[in-house]
Amino acid sequence: MRRSQNAVALPGPAPKERHDWQTVKTLIPYLWAWKGRVIFALVCLIGAKLANVGVPLVFKSIIDTLGMPAEKAAMLVPLGLLAAYGALRFSTSLFTELRELLFARVTQQAVRAIALQVFEHLHALSLRFHLERQTGGLTRDIERGTRAIGSLISYTLYSILPTLVEIAMVLGVLAYKYEWGFVLITVAALSIYISFTVIVTNWRTHLRREANELDSAANIRAVDSLLNYETVKYFNNEAYEAQRYDLQLQKWEAAQVKSQRSLSFLNMGQALIVSSAVALMMWRAAAGVARGSMTVGDIVLVNAFLIQLYIPLNFLGVLYREIRQSLTDIERMFTLLRQHREVQDAADARPLDAGPCSVAFAHVSFGYDAKRQILFDVDFAIPAGKTVAVVGHSGSGKSTLARLLYRFYDVGGGAIRINGSDIRALTQSSLRANIGIVPQDTVLFNDTLYYNIQYGRPEATHEEVISAACAAQLHDFIARLPDGYQTSVGERGLKLSGGEKQRVAIARALLKNPPILIFDEATSALDSKTEKAIQAQLEQVAIGHTTLVIAHRLSTVMNADEILVLEQGRIIERGSHRTLLEKGGSYAQMWALQQQQDEAQPEVEPALPA
Repeated sequence: MRRSQNAVALPGPAPKERHDWQTVKTLIPYLWAWKGRVIFALVCLIGAKLANVGVPLVFKSIIDTLGMPAEKAAMLVPLGLLAAYGALRFSTSLFTELRELLFARVTQQAVRAIALQVFEHLHALSLRFHLERQTGGLTRDIERGTRAIGSLISYTLYSILPTLVEIAMVLGVLAYKYEWGFVLITVAALSIYISFTVIVTNWRTHLRREANELDSAANIRAVDSLLNYETVKYFNNEAYEAQRYDLQLQKWEAAQVKSQRSLSFLNMGQALIVSSAVALMMWRAAAGVARGSMTVGDIVLVNAFLIQLYIPLNFLGVLYREIRQSLTDIERMFTLLRQHREVQDAADARPLDAGPCSVAFAHVSFGYDAKRQILFDVDFAIPAGKTVAVVGHSGSGKSTLARLLYRFYDVGGGAIRINGSDIRALTQSSLRANIGIVPQDTVLFNDTLYYNIQYGRPEATHEEVISAACAAQLHDFIARLPDGYQTSVGERGLKLSGGEKQRVAIARALLKNPPILIFDEATSALDSKTEKAIQAQLEQVAIGHTTLVIAHRLSTVMNADEILVLEQGRIIERGSHRTLLEKGGSYAQMWALQQQQDEAQPEVEPALPA
């Protein structure tokens, strides 16, 4: 799989619990890719804190000078001292903004790189994972996770460090200029505050996780209901769906209220600790002034330091809570990153050479589940440029052949070979680049008709897109639409009929023009007249291509070079259309039955929307 330049491999299975240090170690390489900016930002951080601590020192000197007799104060207060005060104030903001400016790109690039890695990894996971996943919960996990990664990087390397630097500087000044009692009170308050915050926040973490789980569950319920909008309307179940959604919202509401109560308890405890420390330090400073061991400027300095410490202390608590919440949010996304890829390229996998391709299913056995096997010793070959059709009743395993050829799953027994090479020895990218498919169930992007056709080959020219649409008998229909090729098809193509969607799928497969083609019930949603027109075009397109046709309507496979009859995962008959009819077996019976059904049902031409 192609990775972004800053992508970091995450080997091994997902752990049941992710430790905080593991998360930090995972993020460091993304940040260090911009080491120049990181180092310069840290220099700005130290400069901002030096200026911030210098402001109260200069202010103390000004106050002490102004406390002298008026004639001496006028002589001793130079303009330089006032200018230094203003310069330090400005420097604090200047260095802070420079740090913000420098680090913004680091944070956003890290979030972008991780989000891209998650996106690529999800596309690299097996079809089994995507069939079992719940779209609403997955998208919400990714959304919260990417947002939380940005917050985590910002909080840990952008706010925690400045706070610790400032606290260290303030403690150094207090220890140097005053008695150790001030330092002891500050250190004790810090220790109690941090311990209380950590203990209570850890207790709150499970409440946050519960709220997230319930939020995802509610989102899954809503998305699932909206995706099945037509089914809800068919059965008049709007009220029922609203009731089910509201039950999830009620559980989420209760969890959020619990979380808020615990947050209020934490905030009140933090305020009590800080207020007590402020009162003790101001009491000692006032006593020093009364004894004459401290000046009025000293009490102003201590008070200013207390104010500067109060903000980081309070912010430190907020930061710790946010970091714990961010870690909880990204936990599920890191689990996605560590999802095992069921189908992977071999270490020595090589690309499939361009050119004509022959396909062989060599004694293939397969089951989606170990308890239920789907295919049993399926053995057939499609010579380069020939067409082989597979027919059979629903559930016989026909579409499974296409999934295995695309290597969405690996075979349980036997092998699939292209030009004599086991497809497990080929890169998945080159394999799939050489196969085009018109699937039985066509799902389109919520974009324009032009985009969905061009998706078969994004670099195709406008003329090539139009030509593919014409070949799929789609151009005339599009020309009658008010917006033509720029018509939006809606979510999953819901604005189009089944036949129109299938013709879009045919057009983009024709546009891709690979050496191997798969038609999986390619005309099943079309009316008889359009089916005949497109069937003739498909047969023309198949000339020179290695083609696997999976069909239920036997009339669409009459001209295939070989027809295979699949029943309960086994090939029970094979031969040309004429040969199979002459045998009088299962194929002949299916042919007779479909002929009777066609005669009993007169052709009806469905009206196309204007």
